[in-house]
Amino acid sequence: MDAKVADSTGETPLIRRREAVDEAALPNDLPAILRRIYAARGVRDPSELERSLSALIPPDRMTEADRAAALLADLIERGGRLLVVGDFDADGATSCALSVLAIRAMGHAGVDFLVPNRFEYGYGLTPEIVELAKAREPDLILTVDNGISSIDGVAAANAAGIPVIVTDHHLPGAELPAAAAIVNPNAPGNAFPSKAAAGVGVVFYVLLQLRATLQARGWFERQGRAAPNMAQFLDLVALGTVADVVPLDRNNRILVHQGLMRIRAGDCRPGILALLEAAGRDHRRVQSTDMGFVVGPRLNAAGRLDDMTRGIACLLAESIEEARPLARELDGLNRERRRIEQEMQDEAERILADWMADEQALAWGLCLYREDWHQGVIGILASRIKERHHRPVIAFAAADGDTLKGSARSIPGLHIRDALDRVAARHPQLLQKFGGHAMAAGMSIARKDYEAFAAAFDEAVREVLDPQALQPQVDSDGAIAADELNLETARCIAEGGPWGQAFPEPLFDDWFEIRSGRIVGERHWKLLLHHPDSGQTIDGIAFNAVERHPQLPQRARVAYRLDINEWRGQVALQLRVEHMEPT
Repeated sequence: MDAKVADSTGETPLIRRREAVDEAALPNDLPAILRRIYAARGVRDPSELERSLSALIPPDRMTEADRAAALLADLIERGGRLLVVGDFDADGATSCALSVLAIRAMGHAGVDFLVPNRFEYGYGLTPEIVELAKAREPDLILTVDNGISSIDGVAAANAAGIPVIVTDHHLPGAELPAAAAIVNPNAPGNAFPSKAAAGVGVVFYVLLQLRATLQARGWFERQGRAAPNMAQFLDLVALGTVADVVPLDRNNRILVHQGLMRIRAGDCRPGILALLEAAGRDHRRVQSTDMGFVVGPRLNAAGRLDDMTRGIACLLAESIEEARPLARELDGLNRERRRIEQEMQDEAERILADWMADEQALAWGLCLYREDWHQGVIGILASRIKERHHRPVIAFAAADGDTLKGSARSIPGLHIRDALDRVAARHPQLLQKFGGHAMAAGMSIARKDYEAFAAAFDEAVREVLDPQALQPQVDSDGAIAADELNLETARCIAEGGPWGQAFPEPLFDDWFEIRSGRIVGERHWKLLLHHPDSGQTIDGIAFNAVERHPQLPQRARVAYRLDINEWRGQVALQLRVEHMEPT
């Protein structure tokens, strides 16, 4: 949150400082500020800070990866045709590109991919997608970032004589598909320690096991080629992992750190470099936030507004010259997505304002729907409304016929898929299908059932959510000592990541005098902040804060992140203001 505003409960966001935690177990040679930050994020052992590839969980720990690898190796050895079926988001796109590139690097050209168009076929390996796949005459289907709920699709493939390997990370339902192999750390009986792996991380582990299997069979020796260095694909793993907002546990932090190092060195896919270039970002200084807020959205724009095949083509491009026009096209789609998103958000806020004007208390679980909303943008809309009103949100858009597609986003304290399970158990007729994980989910319902579903969802949320969870809070790492408020500390923190979901980028708070401010980009405040304790006057930027702060206070308690601002050869400390509480 980036400004003080009364939410729908009538209360204001509060800055809450994290409790001090014993740092004794952490190395003494760490900078003091990092010791404090890591301890507050639950790091208790120095090994949890290891970022080398040697510290990754071994691939043989991923249950059924060996079975999947054996099936893939059999196919490669006999020269069969593999079809990768992906998803239409950044995790799915990177998973798909990774699979195609890695299998080609292992010496097998018979690999192709298919991504469902979300507007025609919806999510996952459906019977309709199997019909499309049959035209490619595959000998084996590999799903990436989907498939765990594709009961009918896998059955259709089996009936057509096409075995399916499912690689996924989404939570399974009560029934599993009858696949030849299922590789999912969240599937029953899977012993892989990291349950937070993204779809791209799961298939990366399968491909690691595939390389080992082919090596053991002497494949590379017979082909007269070296086994590929799988580290070359970590740029894709880092992008998909951050963009899918999965928790950055120890294993994911290693994958992301190693991928970011390759991107900074320019040793990455030309498509990633081209997307950064289209956004005006220097790859040499890329951070995990750039994957989540710069590259990921541009890649996702293809799946949201058009066809993710374009995004995958950008990632598969073999040269920067080939990638640039595709990246420019994706950048244009992203600008169009932002325009559509803003229109939908404005309309959603008018709906909510009308409800509150009529003294109608907002539901604990919010459902929103308009006939003309864009199906590809409802997920972002749900996220924006969730951030603004701090409650679980499902945004719906019209799909084919009498069906509505919904996209859900949750808040801490509510597992959104479990809430949908609760609705489905009580009202089995309301949910046609659904799937997801703790913080995000998707679903389909009949248009005629919208009002009944909205009431049932709100009821389910009220039964399991602590009312205190509706109070928005800003979790702060406290104040920075006056002698630490500098560029060196900002660099130290930037290098101490990667930061992301469940391992948040450090946020600090303190009192500042606001000496001046000017509006930039229509919605953002460019600030001049004076820190009384250090005597410093520091530049600040508060994104999307003008609506909530049409007039700036003279003094405020500011929650901020340390930023490094580089402009025309000058490097300076900048505070990225996330929240202000005026005196």
